[in-house]
Amino acid sequence: MPNVVIDGPPIKELEVKRVLVKEITESLEKAYKIPRSAYVIVIKENLPENVGVGGELIIDKR
Repeated sequence: MPNVVIDGPPIKELEVKRVLVKEITESLEKAYKIPRSAYVIVIKENLPENVGVGGELIIDKR
C-alpha cells in the first residue's frame, strides 16, 4: 500500500484538501497502475512557529 505524506503549512479550506488528495491519488494511480483504493495520503500541517529553516523559526522570518 503506497503512502504519501504532505508536510507543509496549514490549509484552511477543506475543499482544497479534497482536491489535493484527489489529484495526487489520480497521479499515483496513473503512474503505478495500482487501484486508487490502495493509496494512503496524510496531510501533516505545521504551524510556522514549529518549523525552523536556517536556524530561525519561519514565524520570525515574516
